Amino acid sequence: MKKTKAIALISGGLDSVLAAKVISEQGIEVIGVTFITPFSGDGTSQRVKLLAKILNIDLRLLDISAEFFKMLKFPKYGYGKNLNPCIDCRILELRQAHQLMKELGASFVVTGEVLGQRPMSQNRQSIELIERESGMEGLIVRALCAKLLSPSIPEKEGWINREELLDIEGRSRKKQYKLVEKYNISGYGAPAGGCLLTDSGFSLKVKNLMKSNMLDTDFINLMKTGRYFSLSDSFKLVVGRDHKENLKLLQFAKEGDIIFEPESKGPVAIGRGKRENADLEIASKIVAYYCKNGPVNINVKIFPEDKEEIINAEKISGEEILKYRV
Repeated sequence: MKKTKAIALISGGLDSVLAAKVISEQGIEVIGVTFITPFSGDGTSQRVKLLAKILNIDLRLLDISAEFFKMLKFPKYGYGKNLNPCIDCRILELRQAHQLMKELGASFVVTGEVLGQRPMSQNRQSIELIERESGMEGLIVRALCAKLLSPSIPEKEGWINREELLDIEGRSRKKQYKLVEKYNISGYGAPAGGCLLTDSGFSLKVKNLMKSNMLDTDFINLMKTGRYFSLSDSFKLVVGRDHKENLKLLQFAKEGDIIFEPESKGPVAIGRGKRENADLEIASKIVAYYCKNGPVNINVKIFPEDKEEIINAEKISGEEILKYRV
């Protein structure tokens, strides 16, 4: 008899791991999928690979950055507290999972959603909306709270036993931690899931990039690496905070970027976008601000060219730098 397959959405957080385990314990072949965007938490890919080994399941990593950027600009169901489009994000993920389900011959999708845990996307109304909009009506098993919801097709058809599913509700995690002990699971991430768009400071930076029509994966990776400044609608600056970030910024430099490196000890900075001469002067002053002494000679070059210009920069004032810091 052919074994029933299920696609499990694995975020790296605790709930998604437990949901996959609950279903695999019923003899279902579980295939994990993790969706990757530039807004995923640091180390997500490594963590989910480790968790897949612990769960003894196959895992697919799918980069949905292009689709996510389109959705982020105009989310049909709006944003959460910050720039997090939770409902539209979930719909996008489930549509992708539905496609993967067809490709791999799986019968249903498993998620770690818990009724009432997140105000925007995990209330009963949103759960029903997401299921309709994703085209997955009846084919999503929310293993941790299934007993609180109407039976799914896999439950009705007897592919899985509803009695072995759970009735977890709300923000308390006591029942989840009991399951962790039962299954001896470790290596999972923080409960919040790690999406950077839930962070207010980071969301402001992303909004600034969106307003300037400069939002892409390369710029998000650059922005995550240091202090972010908007010198104009068309020119942005990222300044390293330590030696490790300085090296990382240089790795992220792309053709046409402006690299700022002080001759004395200090931060590396990357400027990106259409610039005026005044932008280079302001950027140099910002770099000088983070150097120990001033004025400072700043080596300025267009990547990947070797030709350098030296700008002798005074430190920008603490008051003025706030005009540009995002």
